[in-house]
Amino acid sequence: MFMIIRGDKLSVTESMKSYIDEKLGRLEKYLENASDVRCTVLVKVRGKEQIVEITIPLKSIILRSEEKQEDFYKAVDKAVDVLERQIRKNKTKLMAKQAKTIVDFDFNAIEEEKAEETLEVIKRKKVEVKPMSEEEAILQMELIGHQFYMYKDSETLSPAVVYKRKDGGYGVIESE
Repeated sequence: MFMIIRGDKLSVTESMKSYIDEKLGRLEKYLENASDVRCTVLVKVRGKEQIVEITIPLKSIILRSEEKQEDFYKAVDKAVDVLERQIRKNKTKLMAKQAKTIVDFDFNAIEEEKAEETLEVIKRKKVEVKPMSEEEAILQMELIGHQFYMYKDSETLSPAVVYKRKDGGYGVIESE
């Protein structure tokens, strides 16, 4: 597994890198062609908390974990445990899901109209929108631990967003 390890507002030492490498090595047994997999690890400090974000983009899904602990090593352990649990929990769903052809969809950010000067975009992110069913989008959203997920509906080929509702169910927003 090829790893990109970087620190935000801190320098990552060799011992930190070797610890991350050792712990992420546990996941290689689950991955097909593990040597081709690219993993991104971001280590941040916010106050007393050490934050470790691990992202592993695969062909059809993205595995992601973000953990906060006062101890860096505990944060790494917990983040890797979460990724391993995600893989094991969704093993049957992931095995049943057939690998689909990935079609790149260029999603240009909509220009924001500023109503007031106080509105400010804090973070901007570009995502690759892949064709998939609603069920696959829900699975992907759960795997990355977000409240919503943008995807391209495999039947209509139009952009859609699946989101988690407060009552525990799911909702879908489709474009016209």
